[in-house]
Amino acid sequence: MQADKKSSKSIIAKLSAIFFRLIFSIFLILVLIIGLFLLFINLNDFAPTQKQPIQLSGQAYKHQVSTSELRIISWNAGYGGLGSSMDFFYDGGQRVRAGISQSQEWLHAISRWIAQQAHADFILLQEVDIDAKRSYGTNQHTQIAEVLPNHESALAINYQIPFVPIPLSEPMGQVKAGMISFSSYNTVSATRYAYPQIAGWPDRMFLLDRCFIETRFATASGNELVILNTHNSAFIKDPNKMLLELSSIQQKMLMEYELGNYVIAGGDWNMNPPGFSPSKNYGGHRFAASPVAIPDNFFPLGWTFAFDTKTPTNRYLNQAYNKGITNSTTIDYFILSPNITLKNVAALDLNFEASDHNPVILDFSLN
Repeated sequence: MQADKKSSKSIIAKLSAIFFRLIFSIFLILVLIIGLFLLFINLNDFAPTQKQPIQLSGQAYKHQVSTSELRIISWNAGYGGLGSSMDFFYDGGQRVRAGISQSQEWLHAISRWIAQQAHADFILLQEVDIDAKRSYGTNQHTQIAEVLPNHESALAINYQIPFVPIPLSEPMGQVKAGMISFSSYNTVSATRYAYPQIAGWPDRMFLLDRCFIETRFATASGNELVILNTHNSAFIKDPNKMLLELSSIQQKMLMEYELGNYVIAGGDWNMNPPGFSPSKNYGGHRFAASPVAIPDNFFPLGWTFAFDTKTPTNRYLNQAYNKGITNSTTIDYFILSPNITLKNVAALDLNFEASDHNPVILDFSLN
């Protein structure tokens, strides 16, 4: 009887040892897999230099920019995957990507609207996919450029990663995307400027490499018109980190103005303009302030923040869009140097049908 008890204990001890060795082996394998994956991502990390020239594509037929009224449009296209029926896991929703037919429908709607704006002098786009799983491998730059045959374009990649592993249940996968500046005028030069890296490792390997595009144009006055297309960081609640990016583009703008040039910066700032408050019932939309806003005194007197207080430019993605219920805000706008006259600015209320952003149109003239 005593021998049977000892035998049973011995078997249990052996089974326990085997079990714990198995668990430990599985743990080591998982650690090894994760380590190899991080090494692979790190070795293939998109790491552009702080300043890079951009090769232009397309053909513009206008030469010197006149001092008469000009038009510039900014729109975050949401890679054709964030239309009104979409919610997004990274913003509190559940879904990762829309179906292929829905995604193509939204992209066609974006292209059609841009085609109707072909008379605009400049068009700044953010979140345009070049080759990504989330948009089914469609080269959106090529598709949009086709509806703007009289515009040059400067493309800057700001999101290039071989595999985004989240969410684990349905990973985003491979992404290559960027920003595009279109112009109906011949571009003197186009340059990609990297923003300071404000995310830590390993997060920064899976996030956008934020930047702004500088395009320069000759004017009749002899000075240059400098247009900056920006897409600042999102999901950052620390104002000090956000100010690192803002200071970078601010210094560029102030320097160009001191040289006598005309300067416009526009795009998706991912923060409210100084002292922003909606007006006229915000078009029936529900307002929610952004976590961070640009400080009131961030630019000297004479600089103009051009934004529309009546219509939101961005809606939250925690749910499918429901006007008056879904939170919305204004984070897309322009900043003008003192030698530029603001004629009109308007956010076009497209009810976020094809993108989680509404486009913003600015009419201006050079003094």
